[in-house]
Amino acid sequence: MRIAIAAIGKLKSAPERELSADYESRIAAIGRKSGVTDVSVKEFAESQLQSTSQRLQAEAVLLWANVAPASVVIALDERGKDMSSAVFANHMSTWANAAKPAAVFMIGGPDGHDESTRKRATLVLSLGKMTWPHRLVRVLLMEQIYRALTILQNHPYHRS
Repeated sequence: MRIAIAAIGKLKSAPERELSADYESRIAAIGRKSGVTDVSVKEFAESQLQSTSQRLQAEAVLLWANVAPASVVIALDERGKDMSSAVFANHMSTWANAAKPAAVFMIGGPDGHDESTRKRATLVLSLGKMTWPHRLVRVLLMEQIYRALTILQNHPYHRS
């Protein structure tokens, strides 16, 4: 299974980019033992259209254009399901065991996700009820994916 992060907004040269790259390489290294064949991040510029609904629709088109058929799609949204790291790891295991070609994590722009994206996604996931800057969401998501893989392998990284 491939892991892909499709994000509206680009990380600039900053500590968040370094952290994201660090977790990406950790996921790639430990992921092989869990059946993760690839990890990638695809960034898209924020829409500059005038209305919120137009921006949301345009960004949804960009995000969904990168989803292969039969992939699991996880939309990150504050209205989504809040879960523990262990439960998230179980979801990752279920997707891998179902031979899904990819788990695509979508991070929306400043306006969030279009309603159609939330309805169409396999899972709408919250990283908590607080609002986070997108650059930190990327790092938090990468860390949780890495943590999930370590949980699945009984690696000592995750201690509860």
